[in-house]
Amino acid sequence: MKIIIAGDGKVGSMLVRQLSAEGHDLTVIDNDPEALELTMERYDVMSVVGNCASMEILRNAGVEDADLLITSTGADELNLLCCMTAHGMNPNLHTIARIRTPDYFESTYSMRRLFALSLTVNPERQTAREIDRLLRYPGFLKRETFANGLVEIVEIKVDRKSPLADVRLADIGSVVQTHVLICAAVREGKCLSPSGDFVIRKGDRLFVTAPARNLSALLTSIGMAPPKIRDVIIIGGGRNCYYLTQMLLRENTNVKIIESSRKRCEHLAEAFPGATIIEGDASTAAVLEREKIEHADAVIAMTGMDELNIILSMYAKHKEVPQVITKLGRAENLDLLDTLSLGGIVSPKELCCNTITRYVRAMGQQVGGAVTVHAIADGQAEAIEFIVENGTKHVGEPLKNIKIKPNILVASITHGNNLVIPNGDSTFETGDRIVLVSSAGTVIQQLNDIFL
Repeated sequence: MKIIIAGDGKVGSMLVRQLSAEGHDLTVIDNDPEALELTMERYDVMSVVGNCASMEILRNAGVEDADLLITSTGADELNLLCCMTAHGMNPNLHTIARIRTPDYFESTYSMRRLFALSLTVNPERQTAREIDRLLRYPGFLKRETFANGLVEIVEIKVDRKSPLADVRLADIGSVVQTHVLICAAVREGKCLSPSGDFVIRKGDRLFVTAPARNLSALLTSIGMAPPKIRDVIIIGGGRNCYYLTQMLLRENTNVKIIESSRKRCEHLAEAFPGATIIEGDASTAAVLEREKIEHADAVIAMTGMDELNIILSMYAKHKEVPQVITKLGRAENLDLLDTLSLGGIVSPKELCCNTITRYVRAMGQQVGGAVTVHAIADGQAEAIEFIVENGTKHVGEPLKNIKIKPNILVASITHGNNLVIPNGDSTFETGDRIVLVSSAGTVIQQLNDIFL
């Protein structure tokens, strides 16, 4: 597929890495020749220097015979203009625009045909939604949903008090009072595919497949079910905070926001009269002590500085806040942070890129193609959902009789509304949904790719 990416920033560079690995023909547009040169050194892509909304630049990038345009520049208006111009030059072109400004949310949705938009992505709103989901189940670091919400893969961390520490995977049923499958583990920054002899250790991060209805039982059985979140402190009053506060206030959650900018505080106070807005520098312990963050049910560090967010989360953990969530703009080196107590980690860039990658795969969908894709284990593995179609091989055969490629695990099979955590005798039928977990570097475009 021929894809043009306009904007070689954080999101653009991550998209280049993901999509080039899948064999797409990529052209990148940016005003910064040095950034483009670095991208071309790392990946097999073409580049064009210039304004992505210019017809001449788009023509040089090959827009007239491209399949997809992704705009991820730092200006929403430029992203919209680029999509409109490109679609005018190629009416068959699919377009995806990153739109971040809250004021544009309604117009870009209701007028998406006028703006020639196939899809819009809003990293900050996605981040807020992800944090809101994590707050509903305190104890999970991440949650990924499949099969129309029937299946989830959740991430938990094993601390020194956890009953899972030093337990063989084959014996986990004696601890967890519900049916689950450990489909991956991260230890010392490395993703592992655990077998029955795998022994869970303190500090491991486990990726667990379970029916969505069993999540509460899972937390209760391992002693990680704190009380419902009622009082939340958000540190940092940017766009992420804006969207999250909207969601939390609708759920009757008490929200306190700490922000250093007086102008931003005034804007938030006007937008959210139901929230408590505190003007103060959260990097000073005096402010945090004055606001008694140790009494909060959850603290969310979402300033514009990753380093400050890390320090704030560690301080909140030290104060034994039940739920801590850390926003990280750059998530390339999560293995370096694995030993730190940061609670749940949310990356707007990663959420945005995963959404776009799913759309790209859906465009190229063949028989048995992927319908949902989530990166897990710090990007070292993928959880992929497929629908079994007429052309799928081995329908009706027990899994124990099917040869599957290495480093691929069948995590769940859904028959209608019935979820099966599979064993060797399990089978799949036409219309079923299958969730697989594969190691990074194993590109699976369609379900039949997993069979030997």
